[in-house]
Amino acid sequence: MKKEERLLLAAKKLQEMKLFEEALYQSGCLYIAGTDEVGRGPLAGPVVAAAVILPREFNVLGVDDSKKVTEKKRGELFEILKDCALSYGIGIVDNETIDRINILQASKLAMKLAVAQLHPQPDHLLVDAMRLEDIDLEQTGIIHGDGRSVTIAAASIIAKVTRDRMMQDYHRIYDCYAFDSNKGYGTQAHYEGIRKHGLCPIHRKSFVK
Repeated sequence: MKKEERLLLAAKKLQEMKLFEEALYQSGCLYIAGTDEVGRGPLAGPVVAAAVILPREFNVLGVDDSKKVTEKKRGELFEILKDCALSYGIGIVDNETIDRINILQASKLAMKLAVAQLHPQPDHLLVDAMRLEDIDLEQTGIIHGDGRSVTIAAASIIAKVTRDRMMQDYHRIYDCYAFDSNKGYGTQAHYEGIRKHGLCPIHRKSFVK
């Protein structure tokens, strides 16, 4: 595929991903936030969420579900998104809290922590696939929202890069679990590390039987 064709497809994708936001702008909203979390499945490490308010004229190509974006591109977009966002917040909930309140509630807590950091607070919140209780904001849950809403996608990228870098740092402390490559997920190398060395302080005990 030629470069021009790729750019046209990326521009079309961006416009499609701004449809939820544009409908809300037209209804009178000024500030629209998207929020998403990463790290629900790993055996170790925190769950991390981000919340982002983008300007209405946002036009950066390539923003998508973080799982569909290469690691290099995520890193580039991470810096761009932080620079151009009107506001963003990051919520982190550690493994001990995950064990205590369960991963679903920990994910919601991380998103609430991220949203609370936004200034100004949004008029409407777009959430990936769920609804946040006890939060005084109009909100819409969007199934597969990280691939359908540009603000949720932006949040997924910021959350993903933040968590991946945390796991890289943890690898320097606990280097026998291959956290640098598996980011805490249950790979063969990770399980082998557990068999040889047991659990480390960032493991989710409720996830590892």
